[in-house]
Amino acid sequence: MTTSEYVIDVKDLTKRFGEKMAVENVTFNTKRSEVFGFLGPNGAGKTTTIKMLTTLLPPTSGTASVLGFDLKTQGRKIRERIGVVQQQDSFDQGLNVETSMEVYGLIWDVPKKLRRDRIDELIERFGMHDFRKLATLDLSAGQRRRLQVAREFIHDMDLLFLDEPTVGLDPIVRRNVLDYIKDKVKDGLTIFFTTHILEEAEYLCDRIAVINQGRIIQIDTPGNLKRRFGSAKAVEFNLQEESPPGFVENISSQESISSLTYDKSTKTYRTTTSRPELVIPEIYRIADRFRLTISSIFIAQATLEDAFINMVTEDDKETKGRETG
Repeated sequence: MTTSEYVIDVKDLTKRFGEKMAVENVTFNTKRSEVFGFLGPNGAGKTTTIKMLTTLLPPTSGTASVLGFDLKTQGRKIRERIGVVQQQDSFDQGLNVETSMEVYGLIWDVPKKLRRDRIDELIERFGMHDFRKLATLDLSAGQRRRLQVAREFIHDMDLLFLDEPTVGLDPIVRRNVLDYIKDKVKDGLTIFFTTHILEEAEYLCDRIAVINQGRIIQIDTPGNLKRRFGSAKAVEFNLQEESPPGFVENISSQESISSLTYDKSTKTYRTTTSRPELVIPEIYRIADRFRLTISSIFIAQATLEDAFINMVTEDDKETKGRETG
């Protein structure tokens, strides 16, 4: 690896597909042993950016170095030192789990003893004992995802791209995977991480870039993003009854509420607002109109998800204003 201050150093990176601007003048950098989160709505440009940085797609314009190597002219050297976990399955479905990992280690020329030791460790850490001999074709979606993430750690690398790595994993396995990633970062690995689960980003990431409509709109630590854009409080409440048609729409239509979500597992409604003192009486009033009983209601701290929603919503409003202005 050549000497460079940053593991990834991107300046004005742009990708067009015909008339469509997928990524526009993206600029950022990541440091060694950093977990760099790359968050955005569907279609924001996350996967396109990863494909450029992993040399799968050539950029339309701009410059980037990865591990000190030029993205446009030294792609082979970059590929030798990175790992990539894509959203799509990418293993031979004719093999069983253990053999799939063995073959992957052979591809990366990992010595036999080291290869076996790492496979045994990964099967233990990722909880794959029960299906280590099962054909990959017969795995559940969550099991396939575990294999795909675990397999990448068989070979040595300096930088790992993780694109939605925990999709389909249950909460216990997800936390085990995230903790394993944290351990590897302590050993010097750098992670480029995308997820739609904002709690994961808050737990794992040192810094986060938020991308929307192909442009980066903010880069900062999770804590700073919450302080700057999560100023809106969250009012959470539960109902004794199931909500009838029209109830959610009435709550969402209140001017003081910027968003409303519902957690089916806890049957909790969560509103984000800058004026909780106005929202709480309105929730009671609307519940009374629908003859509903509120069993609990309280003001919660703003989360990274609240901040993310505020950032993207405000950016969408500004973009719409420029287009119509």
